[in-house]
Amino acid sequence: MEASWLETRWARPLYLAFVFCLALGLLQTIKLYLRRQRLLRDLRPFPAPPTHWFYGHQKFLQEDKMEKLEETVEKYPCAFPCWVGPFQAFFFIYDPDYAKTFLSRTDPKSQYPYRFMTPCLGKGLLNLDGPKWFQHRRLLTPGFHCDILKTYVDMMAHSVNTMLDKWEKICSTQDTAMEVFEHINLMALDIIMKCAFSRETNCQINSSLDPYVKATVELRKIIFYRMYNFWHHHDIIFKFSPNGHLFQELSKVLHQHTEKVIQDRKKPLKAGMKQDNTQKKKYQDFLDIILSAQAENEDSFSNADLRSEVNTFMLAGHDTSAVSLSWLLYCLALNPEHQERCREEIRSILGDGSSITWDQLGEMSYTTMCIKETFRLIPPVTSISRELSKPLTFSDGRSLPAGITVVLSIWGLHHNPAVWKSPKIFDPLRFTKENSDQRHPYAFLPFSTGPRNCIGEQFAMLELKVAIALILLHFKVTPDLTRPPVFSNHIILKPKHGIHLHLKKFPKC
Repeated sequence: MEASWLETRWARPLYLAFVFCLALGLLQTIKLYLRRQRLLRDLRPFPAPPTHWFYGHQKFLQEDKMEKLEETVEKYPCAFPCWVGPFQAFFFIYDPDYAKTFLSRTDPKSQYPYRFMTPCLGKGLLNLDGPKWFQHRRLLTPGFHCDILKTYVDMMAHSVNTMLDKWEKICSTQDTAMEVFEHINLMALDIIMKCAFSRETNCQINSSLDPYVKATVELRKIIFYRMYNFWHHHDIIFKFSPNGHLFQELSKVLHQHTEKVIQDRKKPLKAGMKQDNTQKKKYQDFLDIILSAQAENEDSFSNADLRSEVNTFMLAGHDTSAVSLSWLLYCLALNPEHQERCREEIRSILGDGSSITWDQLGEMSYTTMCIKETFRLIPPVTSISRELSKPLTFSDGRSLPAGITVVLSIWGLHHNPAVWKSPKIFDPLRFTKENSDQRHPYAFLPFSTGPRNCIGEQFAMLELKVAIALILLHFKVTPDLTRPPVFSNHIILKPKHGIHLHLKKFPKC
């Protein structure tokens, strides 16, 4: 009688391996099923937009259409669950009371999107938690003291004037249409390199940092699409995908640039020499401070920590400022009456703008209101997220269990019609002292709030005031209605195809 194939020596191990893998797969399937059922149960008190059983709200998240989010905010008060695939859900909130409850806790930052950023940025203030985050925050905070920020005004003005010189060569006294975001992006990078790293790059003239700028743009796109594509949440699948290969190559560009900045500063120190321009400098820049922090805390502040903080501040410090200034310029172009009122205020304070001081910038009250209204209308960072370390109960009695990822939608909060009257209208008077005092303290959060608020808030506001003041003194801006900007929400809300404006240069007196 012929023996069964299972009785042969070579077949039994394969059969056992097959049964083992089948059992593991079955256990994993049961685990995922139970996870989905638990999420459905926990999120039942909160209605949600229609969802696909397998893809969830993935299409909604990846469309870059902020109008869809506005419709959802209006239809589902306070919050809604948002599914990414069948087994993962984020909980979006956009109500001031919900935001207050959420931000008054100390939950760790969510792994989304930060775990996807770590391979290219490392672990800095942006994605650290616990005692390590507290240590870094304490060490780096002195770099943003007002006495240091005051020394940046002249350097910022110099970078802005370099950009304006380029614009004047392109423009005449007639209207000239041009794409401004690329120019502003290089100008913001020039500022961060000068102020934070005392480094003259000349990047606005010779575009020497083009590979770095392009790498940051592409990396952000990849991170965003990975975040909302549940297949690519698995490191192995992502690593062997085309985007995974590109991600590794682009990360190398970032790391090489950062390492060069650090080593160029360390070289004279290793040689026992003073740093370049030490006698000319009257302040410690950002790099001075973190190098000092490393020297004093060698055991707890490693070379990896140093690279991470330089990476984080270099990227976040120029990117958000460039986006904010671009949207501010666009909003003022769309609203000429507010643009003119800002210009009149700036002229009355700065004259021809040949010199700018810290105190003068503090007098620009109406311009500051326009900056804040732009942050409300088009927040550069559209959301922040945390993973609940313990259950959370909102002011209306509804609760969430530990483990849920909560996303505070800053865009949704700033466009919530229950909070802001006519939220789509640009109205700087929302930020008069009287109106601000009457508003919920958690209704306007462009820089977040509490202990984890943005450390660079004052730096960003200073840069915006210097830049918009000098631009409006030299140019009148109007929108190019044939090419309206399109939102591209890749972590930071960028213009997808740039911002096209008509610029008219004022004749020199």
